[in-house]
Amino acid sequence: MKLKSLFWSLALTLPLGASALDLPITAGPYAGTMKSLTNYACPAWFRDAKFGIWAHWGPQAVPEMGDWYARKMYVSDEVDRKTGEHKGPSADYKDHLARFGHPSTNGYKDIIPLWKAEKWEPEQLMKLYKQAGAKYFVSMGSHHDNFFLWNSKLHRWNAVQMGPRRDVVGEWQKAAKANGLPFGVSEHLGASFTWFQDAHRSDKTGPLAGVPYDGANSNNWELYHFPADKGDNGWYSKNPRWQQEWYYEIKELVDNYHPDLLYSDGAVPFGNEVGWSQIANLYNDSLQQHGGRQMAVYNCKQVSEGRWVQDYERGVGGGIDPYPWQTDTSIGDWFYNKNYKDKQTGKMYGSPEWVVRTLVDIVSKNGNLLLNVVLRPDGSLDPDAEAMLHRLADWTAVNGEAIYGSRPWFVYGEGAVKPKGGSFSEKFDFSAKDIRFTTKGATLYAIALGWPDDGKVVIRSLAKMADASVNRIQRVELLSAKGNFFHRLLGGDSLKFTQTVDGLAVQLPDKARMDMTCALRITGNNLKPAPLP
Repeated sequence: MKLKSLFWSLALTLPLGASALDLPITAGPYAGTMKSLTNYACPAWFRDAKFGIWAHWGPQAVPEMGDWYARKMYVSDEVDRKTGEHKGPSADYKDHLARFGHPSTNGYKDIIPLWKAEKWEPEQLMKLYKQAGAKYFVSMGSHHDNFFLWNSKLHRWNAVQMGPRRDVVGEWQKAAKANGLPFGVSEHLGASFTWFQDAHRSDKTGPLAGVPYDGANSNNWELYHFPADKGDNGWYSKNPRWQQEWYYEIKELVDNYHPDLLYSDGAVPFGNEVGWSQIANLYNDSLQQHGGRQMAVYNCKQVSEGRWVQDYERGVGGGIDPYPWQTDTSIGDWFYNKNYKDKQTGKMYGSPEWVVRTLVDIVSKNGNLLLNVVLRPDGSLDPDAEAMLHRLADWTAVNGEAIYGSRPWFVYGEGAVKPKGGSFSEKFDFSAKDIRFTTKGATLYAIALGWPDDGKVVIRSLAKMADASVNRIQRVELLSAKGNFFHRLLGGDSLKFTQTVDGLAVQLPDKARMDMTCALRITGNNLKPAPLP
C-alpha cells in the first residue's frame, strides 16, 4: 500500500491513544519501554571521538536566508512571543514574495526543484573534515520541511526523485566510511507536522487576504501534511496518525542505512512508546550489524540517565557529567544565510578560536562537539568556512593528544568563566586564565584557553599540598608543532616550573607557539585538585 493511502486510512481508524499503533522493532534485547533502555551503554568510539562535523543542509539553503525558511516564508504577520506585538511580514516572506512569487501559488514546493547541489563533492569534503580533526560525521536526514535526503520508498518528496536526484545520505555515508569515520544521520521530522502548519494559512491583509497558501491544497499534503487538529500545536504532535507516519519513515532510514548515530531535534519524540521503540530499533539493529556489539548512539535533547546521549543545542554542560553528552552548534546560521552576522565577529561565521575553546571546555566535562559546517546551496564551501577548517586542522594536529580518547579529571577546570550549562548559551569570553583539564591514564593535560601575555601559566589546582605525597610534579611539557615523538624523546619542550601553595607556575617559551590555546602535558604522582578559595 502506498504511504499516502495508508495514512489516509489510519486517519479514519486510529483512536486518539497510541496503543493501536504498529511499532515493529528489529529483534534484540531492547523493547519500546524506558526501562528496557536502561541496559544501554555508550560505545567507546563516541566517548573517544570528541569532535564531529555535521552537514545541516538541504533545499532550505536555496534562498540563502538561513534556518526555518520553509516555515517563515509563510509568515505574513510575525507576532512577538513575549509581548504579543504584531510585527508584519517576516523577512523570509518578503524575500520569497519578491523573488519567487506569492505563497498561494509559488510555495516551498517550488523551491525544492531549485536545489541542484551541482558542486557537491562529498568525498573531497569528507577528506577535509577528517583533516580538520573530525572523528565522526552526521548527515541531515530530513529537516522540519518534510523533505527526505535519503532514497525513500515511502515518501516521494526525497532527494533521489527531486532536486539533486542523488541519495545524499547514501553518498555522505559512503564518503565517511571511505575515510574511516563513524556515520550518523539527523532527523527533524518529528516536529514537522505542527511546524509546517503555517503553510495552510493565508495573508490577513493586502490584495490576497484570505487566499489560502499552497499548503491548504490537499494535493500538496504529502509535503505540507494535512491540517492539524485544534490545539495540536506543540513541538511534537499528539496525533497518533502522524506518530505512526514518523515511526515508519525513520525506521526505514535506520533499517536501510544502519547509522552509527541517530539524532532527534527535540526530546524523545512524542514522549511515549513511539519514541522509545524507535530507539530500541536503532540499538537492536546495531547489535545485529556488529555481531552483538553495541555501536549505536542516539542523541536527543532530554536528560538521558545513560539511556542515550543528551544533546545541548548551542550550549554546554555546566560541569562533569558521568554520562557522555554532546553539544550541537554551527559556525554560522544552520542553513546558508547571506545576511547572518555572528555576535562576536560581526561576520557570517564565528571564529576558529571560539570553536577550539568551546571544544576544549566541552571535552573537559565529558562531552563531544558536533559542529555544523555551513554549505552553500550548490554544496560548496565559502572560502572563510574552508579557511576555518584548515585552522582547525593545524590546531588538532598539535593538540589532539589532549582531546581524542581523553577522559575528565576530578574537576573540569578553573578560571573566571564558569558556564552555568544549558542550551542557547555558547559565546563565552574565555581567556588564558581559564584552564581546562583532561586525562589519559596517569597523564594530565592542562589547556589554557589562550596564550598568556606574560608567558606564564599558573595552575592553582596543582598547588603544593600539605600532604607531600600529593601533586608531586615531575615534568611539564608544551604540546607544540615541534612536539613529535623524537623531539619529545630528546627533552623537547620540557618547561621550567615552580610549585607553591598558590599553584603550579609554568614558564612558557619566549614566543607564542599557539594563538588559540596553550596545552601542557603534566606527569607526576598522585595528581589531585587542590581546594580553591
